Amino acid sequence: MDFIDEKIERYAHDHTEDEGDLLNRLKEETHASLDIPQMLTGRIEGRFLNLLVKISNARRVIEVGTFSGYGTLSMAEALPHDGELFTCEIDPEAIVVARRYFDESPHGKKIRLLEGDATKSLATVSGPIDFAFIDADKANYLNYYQAILPKMRRGGLIAVDNVLWSGRVLHPMDDWDRAIAGFNETVKRDDRVEHVFLTVRDGIYLLRVK
Repeated sequence: MDFIDEKIERYAHDHTEDEGDLLNRLKEETHASLDIPQMLTGRIEGRFLNLLVKISNARRVIEVGTFSGYGTLSMAEALPHDGELFTCEIDPEAIVVARRYFDESPHGKKIRLLEGDATKSLATVSGPIDFAFIDADKANYLNYYQAILPKMRRGGLIAVDNVLWSGRVLHPMDDWDRAIAGFNETVKRDDRVEHVFLTVRDGIYLLRVK
């Protein structure tokens, strides 16, 4: 993430709506207690996801990669009172933190946390799905995408995080670099979706199912 100018990132952060006390506390605890806290979605992307869920009038959401639950709560907040959000996570330490904040939030009742291997968890969720967010282990991005796409309603949106991979997609060196670059090329050629590649934070691929 250090390929984005820090002053520009701060400017964008300061000109994005505040996420509220609960998410601010979750952000602080994540940085204080969990490994790799930079995995946190953060204000800019969190508010972006919140708006996408609202704009798409989503009622059912799938998320792959809960981490500490910041992005999950950002999306759940945008769902109607009877909306559902299925979120997949394998890290037990992150799950403990996420569950605590889900319990505290008035929107936590909309969330169904699926523990364990996401490829197996996704198989338990039926369609139609209105909105999906993929932000988990990069080696499996294509597997997650292929599992989710058939469940999406026509006109549904899929957002995929970290598709710039700190710029390493330009010159892939290791397996994860190549996995992200390969995923991006697959989506580019997939005529089942409309797609736009956004340079938001570490890159977001936004797709609309035809």
